[in-house]
Amino acid sequence: MATHIAPAFRTPLTDLTGGILTHQSSSKCADFEMRAMECLEAYGVQRGKTRCIDYLDDLRECTYKTKQLSRVAAMRHERHRQWITGERSSENHYAPAARTDSY
Repeated sequence: MATHIAPAFRTPLTDLTGGILTHQSSSKCADFEMRAMECLEAYGVQRGKTRCIDYLDDLRECTYKTKQLSRVAAMRHERHRQWITGERSSENHYAPAARTDSY
């Protein structure tokens, strides 16, 4: 996350495509990326790796969702374990789906 990729030659095409590698086009991780980049800019990349670790971890979690996916896997495993041991019926194996018009 703390690496910077710069083109060897700068052209109008590199200026147009420079935003592809950032999260600024999506509203979900844009704030996390801005906080991390501002911190890295203030401390520099080398010291920023230790000083800005919280911001970088937040950005990494927003990007890759490792904690969220492991939480979902743990809930699914526990629900399946309860179904195997008989604590949960087959009709109640999975939670009911959300309504289609809910947000």
